[in-house]
Amino acid sequence: MAEKILAEKNLVIRHNVLELIEHWAIAISGLVLLLTGIFELPVGKRYYIINVPGLGWSADFITSLYLHYAAALVFTGAAMFHVFYHGFRGEKGLLPQKGDFSESITVIKSLFGFGEEPPMRKYLPEQRLVFVGMAFIILMLIISGFVKTYKNIYAPDMSYAVVLLSTWIHNIFFILFFLAFLAHMAAIALRPNWPMVRGIFTGKVNLDYARHRHSLWLAEIEPVQETPPVVVEEKPIPSDQEPEIAADTGENDLPSEANEHEQINE
Repeated sequence: MAEKILAEKNLVIRHNVLELIEHWAIAISGLVLLLTGIFELPVGKRYYIINVPGLGWSADFITSLYLHYAAALVFTGAAMFHVFYHGFRGEKGLLPQKGDFSESITVIKSLFGFGEEPPMRKYLPEQRLVFVGMAFIILMLIISGFVKTYKNIYAPDMSYAVVLLSTWIHNIFFILFFLAFLAHMAAIALRPNWPMVRGIFTGKVNLDYARHRHSLWLAEIEPVQETPPVVVEEKPIPSDQEPEIAADTGENDLPSEANEHEQINE
């Protein structure tokens, strides 16, 4: 993670470039999947969508299908990269934690003026819960979509029961994905979440905002200021208080070997 505080700019890096690419690859390809999935139904002409500039192709089933496949390839690749890349790096910030459900209720109530929001980490508790729900929706869309694609390209005689089941699963989770997208947009529209919009495009958020709302996260990445060592000044000892040092006469108080021999001879 490239999380870093830019104090001189009053900013903090919340997402690195790779994370922004992941987010927008999934977001844009997911939007294309939504539109082309709808256009595969006979709605282009019925609701005059073909009259919208740039959407004249919306009534062409084959064009919508090929665009749907292309977007699905990007969508699946980005989702798999996200899981394996961040999984191997051991990044668990978006995984649910104990107490997320109760904290989510507290946060939502605070958004409408009921109580105060507790100090948060990098991601809000409801973001972690939504992440798991969205991951499950995406997984089911990918699996059911793979079955439908395999049937269209390689196995036109696939069991009707399997095709019907995969179609129902794909359609149900398509609706859930669309509802999750609307909920995501609604959350961004809430005023307390506005400062996070900048992070979606630049990867950076206001430092004051992060310290106010994500204080636990800031505490993890702010550099720890080391306490400078205490220097003890040695004061010179006054001359009148200096200890007396005995002069070295060069004589040894112990008798020398020669003296010992003389004493023995006597």
